[in-house]
Amino acid sequence: MEDEILYLDRPGGSSLAYCYTPAQPGVQGTTLIFLPGYMSDMDGGKALAVNSWAQAKGRAMLRLDYAGCGASGGAFEDQSLIDWRDDVLFLIDKVTAGSVTLIGSSMGGWLMLLVALSRPMRVKNLVGIAAAPDFTDWGFSQEQKMTILQEGKLEEHSEYSDDPYVTTRTFWQSGDANRLLHSEISFDGTVRLLHGQKDADVPWAYALEIAKKMRSDDVQVHLVKDGDHRLSRDQDIALLIDVISRLS
Repeated sequence: MEDEILYLDRPGGSSLAYCYTPAQPGVQGTTLIFLPGYMSDMDGGKALAVNSWAQAKGRAMLRLDYAGCGASGGAFEDQSLIDWRDDVLFLIDKVTAGSVTLIGSSMGGWLMLLVALSRPMRVKNLVGIAAAPDFTDWGFSQEQKMTILQEGKLEEHSEYSDDPYVTTRTFWQSGDANRLLHSEISFDGTVRLLHGQKDADVPWAYALEIAKKMRSDDVQVHLVKDGDHRLSRDQDIALLIDVISRLS
């Protein structure tokens, strides 16, 4: 049986699609929240795998689509990084209760950190999968940045979709204004970072950089020597589930 897609209108934003499963009676643990990557949605393989595990264990879980993505309303090219952060904060506040564990994939790992800084009393654990904070800074050449700023957007071929990979000036400027790796990241909870060493999109050294910048001492980095950016093979999913299962 598929999860029912529900909708909430964010004031000043769009109609946001989400799936929420409450915890079964007597089951303890934080609510798991999956944050997809750029141009991705809540029906990705890793999100569904974590959701299946959570349901089997009776754990509460929230999956969601940012505005302009998946089943949510709004135009993709109108969105900024902070718009998407605010989408996540809105659904956390409206749908969930108690402590949460954020699971952020790629760009979702950047949002994960921004959300944790905005809700320090709610966010207990962070699990990053090829987390990509500040990628608007290091992920583009100077020529590409100039194209974004001068022409309003950059379109590139995507290995993961038939649609082009689009970066707008709105998104890029929002990302540039919300970089995190230049100073300490003031989070004191548990942090687990998974990263493939054959990741062609996000260099695995960024996992070490994030770990170094975290204020928390409870930080572990799991490097997968033959893992790519997606970390979606059976053994990668098994590692992810194992890491999540060890968190309260």
